Amino acid sequence: MTRVWVRELMGWLAASALALIVSGQMAASARSELLFRDGDSLIVALFAQSSSSGGPSHWALSSVLFLPETAVFTGLDLLLPFDVNGVLAASAVVNLLMFYGALRLVAGRRRSGTSPVTWALIATAVFGLLAVTETSASRDALELASLLLTTTYYSTTVIAVVLSVGLIRRFVAHEKRGAGLLVPLASVAALATLSNPLFAVWATIPLIVVLAVLALRPASRSRMLLSLAVLVGGTAIGFLGRIPFSEWIANTGAGYAQPELWVQSVGYYSHLLGDRLTTPLGVIGTLLTVALLVFAAIRSIRVHEPAERVVALAAWVIPVLVVLGAIALGTHAARYLQPLAFAPVLALVAAPRALSIPRLRPVFAAIAVMLLAGSVVSIPRLASAAQAPDADLTCVTGWVDASGRTGAGQFWTVRLPKLHLDDPARLVQVDHQLNGYAWLVNRTDFDVGEVSFLIEDAQTVAWQLPLDVVPDGVVDCGRYRILDFANTPLPLGPQHS
Repeated sequence: MTRVWVRELMGWLAASALALIVSGQMAASARSELLFRDGDSLIVALFAQSSSSGGPSHWALSSVLFLPETAVFTGLDLLLPFDVNGVLAASAVVNLLMFYGALRLVAGRRRSGTSPVTWALIATAVFGLLAVTETSASRDALELASLLLTTTYYSTTVIAVVLSVGLIRRFVAHEKRGAGLLVPLASVAALATLSNPLFAVWATIPLIVVLAVLALRPASRSRMLLSLAVLVGGTAIGFLGRIPFSEWIANTGAGYAQPELWVQSVGYYSHLLGDRLTTPLGVIGTLLTVALLVFAAIRSIRVHEPAERVVALAAWVIPVLVVLGAIALGTHAARYLQPLAFAPVLALVAAPRALSIPRLRPVFAAIAVMLLAGSVVSIPRLASAAQAPDADLTCVTGWVDASGRTGAGQFWTVRLPKLHLDDPARLVQVDHQLNGYAWLVNRTDFDVGEVSFLIEDAQTVAWQLPLDVVPDGVVDCGRYRILDFANTPLPLGPQHS
């Protein structure tokens, strides 16, 4: 019993080292833009900040409610003595640790002749390798593994998909003791769908296909159909649970489906793939993904146990159906294709046979030393990236905090300064005509009615102000400019999303 406990502990320690190494590498690359500064990436931090302040909340969110992500971020913020960037960095590490935990669940119980901890670590390392091949600052690049490290791009949805596969695998594998896993399966499906309906696309629909196909075999039919029913039932409960949050959902997501644009969707994703193949790291990442998909397809044929076949089929059916579905719906967003990154690694834990390597202990000792050294080096890299000075941002936040007034800015410009203010409500999110832009923001911000300065940068669309006025002064803050209208406050227009 002690040996099992030690083995599991060592697995978590090794996974922690991997998480630090991968997070440190991402934070040290241009991809750190998505961790710390991108307008989209800051929604969870802004939401958590607003929720913990105790002030009134009337949020305008997308179809994603970010409930588990916000809970994780808030918990880390309460536990750790870090500023907001430090919490974002810690969230990256925790997300990868949760991914390992989900893979460990998928790998199944340890039995004679199996090494689930080792294979869960190998799968995590392979996923981490995919992530470190991704170095661009673009949120729209076909660099999908690294999105798990952000707080915004559906990290807990990814974890929920993998957990669902793991719970189904364990239910199918344990005929006498498996019934107790159906409640967690329904709960994961319900909570994941409540927060993000994309779970139904990434998990429920593909797993219905997998389970229905495997139910054709009489030996496992009842357990496959029962798993399917529980998964569908949990998903349905999650959709019903979204009803009370309808006032917060500014876009249900239905408008994203444009089947008539499927040809343009093919061109869009093909262009992203072409861009990915222009760099050596991109080629390595793409080849690794293809190799995993091929390995998953082969493994789904060769494994014999129904529980193993569930995992092996899911490893390639999920990404294939998601890609085909994304194209059929005419979507144009790389983040919807994340199963291409995380699902294929499930093949590595489908049948975690024990490794037969001569002199295994020296090999493990060498790997442990490398992981320890890598994590020791990665901690200061991660801390340095989180604490990197930003004189332009400090200039803006210092001026706004000192002014005691309320100003405005456009989405891609205002969100980073807004997050770092003493009172985020001092910056209101507007469009170029000064209408309230109610998108991923607290609508109570617009109650101020007027603003007395504007913030702009290179991403700002030329202003079309409701009054024919010129600023009383302009404050230069490097990449930002503050247009001061202290003597002529500007009225806000109506809200839209």
